[in-house]
Amino acid sequence: MQLNTSKDIELDHTDKKIINALQKNARLTNVELSDQINLSPSACLRRTKALIDAEVFGEFVGLINRDVFHVQGTAFIFISLDHQSEAVFEEFEIAVAQLEQVMECYLMAGDNDYMLKVIYTDAKDYEELYYKKLLRLPGVVGTQTRMALRQVHSNTSIEVT
Repeated sequence: MQLNTSKDIELDHTDKKIINALQKNARLTNVELSDQINLSPSACLRRTKALIDAEVFGEFVGLINRDVFHVQGTAFIFISLDHQSEAVFEEFEIAVAQLEQVMECYLMAGDNDYMLKVIYTDAKDYEELYYKKLLRLPGVVGTQTRMALRQVHSNTSIEVT
């Protein structure tokens, strides 16, 4: 996939190498990164800071090992709201953003208004999330749930060429 920047950012080959390396391992030290991309540490640090300042990177996060925290399941929940308006969408989005088990939320085109990706530790945890939280969100009139059996592939990086 060919990616183009939406801002007035000129990325050269070295910038792209920095971006790709940090997407794969954001814990690289500056020295490790500079060795990996064949650049002096001072130039590497200067370029990395410029990329961060230009908001090329959204966030630097540590992804947890879900097994350590007994996260047993992932579900995709399709939400239908009672009607569509900017105010209804805004109220729903503010409320859903407060739920820690909601990993992702998408406004959809098609039969449903939103799709949520949620995690849970066991059936009781999911039931509590569903009945005590999701069904009580503003405007919710219908849901459809799809339970993931296992994760086949996950990727958090996009190769910049």
